Amino acid sequence: MTRSDPRRGMVLFTVLWSISLLSALAMAASVTFRGFAGVMAVERDRVQGEALLTAGLETAAAMVTSSDLPLTEVETTVTLGTGAVRVHLSDEGGRIDIGKAPVELLASMFRSVGASEATARIVAQRVVERRRPGNAASPDTPNRPSNEAPPMTSTGQPLADIGELQSIPGMEPNWIKAIAPLTTVFGDQTINPLTAPQGVIAVLPGVDDQRVAAFLRARRSSPSDPDRLVRILGPAQQYLAVKPQRVASVDLTAALASGYAVAAHAVIVVLPQDSQPYRVLVWTPVPYAKAPLGGRPMAQR
Repeated sequence: MTRSDPRRGMVLFTVLWSISLLSALAMAASVTFRGFAGVMAVERDRVQGEALLTAGLETAAAMVTSSDLPLTEVETTVTLGTGAVRVHLSDEGGRIDIGKAPVELLASMFRSVGASEATARIVAQRVVERRRPGNAASPDTPNRPSNEAPPMTSTGQPLADIGELQSIPGMEPNWIKAIAPLTTVFGDQTINPLTAPQGVIAVLPGVDDQRVAAFLRARRSSPSDPDRLVRILGPAQQYLAVKPQRVASVDLTAALASGYAVAAHAVIVVLPQDSQPYRVLVWTPVPYAKAPLGGRPMAQR
């Protein structure tokens, strides 16, 4: 009877162990490669999505520069080889500038969202004092009406965002949310009647529903006659002025063929004889797992 060589068993064990090790390494390499491929795919989608957003922004700037029509909620879609981007524009000059609007206009706006007559006037005055450098009156000013609160001490800093209204005493958070679609910090003392949303027209002092309806009908039928339009609004025309469309709010939603989608809110300015075709004043990415082109993103303002 022949005795087996123990070295053969050791060789067999070594071979089997090596095969197992190689299999494990191959599996690990496969998983690593798949993970790397996945990361690359995500990065590719991100880059292509950002490229679509940039294309949308370029299109928006071109529309601001070349369009002869008022930017009243204008929409367009740009389709490229990698996907499509929906562009929604509106004129910031058609909104109420909380940093420049007169106190009467601000008070009327606050009344429209639920503030009482007295509270609306007090809060509006506080907003004006907040944005006015060096002109805040002393709380000890004599002959102040008993129902009027002392104004705030001015900071001498302009209002950079509507969220800063939260620091105004007496301001209700729900008022800020309600007036957000009507306001801007990139406008002027007056409002462009050709591009103002219906909600802005409705809060003008002295304007009732009948005047709003008449104004909107006239704007649809005769947008090239601004003098006639503003006369319809009676005494509120002092808060209106037709002006060039320079600053635009842009909402962008881009979708790739793969289903990946991304969105952003921007504010751009187009200035005559500028060295740049346009400048971005605000850029706010809007998180979207999948954002369909059928819906406009609601960016945080």
